[in-house]
Parts: sequence; structure tokens; C-alpha cells
Amino acid sequence: MLLKLMTNLAQNITIDPEQCGGRPCIRGMRIRVTDVLDLLANGLTPEQVLKELPDLKMDDVRACLHFASKRIDHPMLAA
Repeated sequence: MLLKLMTNLAQNITIDPEQCGGRPCIRGMRIRVTDVLDLLANGLTPEQVLKELPDLKMDDVRACLHFASKRIDHPMLAA
């Protein structure tokens, strides 16, 4: 069940070199993952983000968080 949820969330994020400079966006719209993350980082709740960006769904917000988590989850080698 969790794997299916993660797969579905991953489908919410699209990357198109012709759109938003190739930055990750939500479902092909011009709403970038960073737009959502910035709103959350500035203290908005997911519900408030949905009010600010009415084209989004709660799964889109979850997908942004999941996407960010996967982007930073890699080992760092200390020299």
C-alpha cells in the first residue's frame, strides 16, 4: 500500500526542459515544487497552501515533500 502511494505521488512531479527552466513542477502546471516548499517553510499549513494555490490537491503537497526528501537522501563523503 505504501509503495503504491509513493509511486502515485511521484507521478505528480513533472520535469520539462521547456517549462520553468526545467525545474520540477506539479502535474505539468507552472507551479514549481519550490513554490510549495517555500510556502510550507514560511509557516503555511498544507491547507493554507491549497488556498493560496487552488489548482493543487493535497496529494500534490505530499508529492513535493516526498520529492524533496528523496532529493536530499544521498550519502555525503567526507574528504
